[in-house]
Amino acid sequence: MKKYISELIGTMVLVLFGCGSAAIAGSILGNLGIAMAFGLSIVAMAYIIGDVSGCHINPAVSLGMWITKRIDSKDFVFYVIAQCIGAIIGIGLLAFMINSSNLGGFLATGLGQNGFGAASSVGLNMWGALVVEIILTFVFVFTVLGVTRDSKTGVVAGIVIGLTLAFVHIMGIPLTGTSVNPARSLAPALFMGGQALNQLWVFIIGPAVGGTIAAFIYKYLYPESVEA
Repeated sequence: MKKYISELIGTMVLVLFGCGSAAIAGSILGNLGIAMAFGLSIVAMAYIIGDVSGCHINPAVSLGMWITKRIDSKDFVFYVIAQCIGAIIGIGLLAFMINSSNLGGFLATGLGQNGFGAASSVGLNMWGALVVEIILTFVFVFTVLGVTRDSKTGVVAGIVIGLTLAFVHIMGIPLTGTSVNPARSLAPALFMGGQALNQLWVFIIGPAVGGTIAAFIYKYLYPESVEA
């Protein structure tokens, strides 16, 4: 149970501070600042809950860990459930904070939701968004699998993973807002509804495909590190 609670808390923190930075301070921080908020959230959580749950806080990462047999099916299912619940709590807190201020309500500020077409800063179309999410998630999950392969890299794993999340956000924010995490996309879409909810499937399928590709390439490159 501790593992699942850790995943819930970790995802809540990631979504609250990452999406919160985009919704509340995006115009001040810019894309680089938002990217660092997501990355630093991962770094902080990795060194707090990493020893408990592995600090996946992302269904795409858990999928990659399941495919490479680092977690069993039961943990995969409950990790994803905990991550989605944590993300919803995080967005709920963010929506409450925005509605308690003079920002005009969360429907006006947004909640850091992902999107394409009119919801993309550069007008990226649906297929472009799907490809972007597959590529960015592949890079992120592949990095997570690689840097956690050996206990010798455990000390720096949190920093490497956090910086990787930040750099995929730097390119991805203007394109799709950067998901690479279905739970992170699900929560704001549920609150915002409309276009965000209609486009949600891209930000579930894309990261799932990217994470799967990363896991199978990892298994090919490092068969000795995958459990029998």
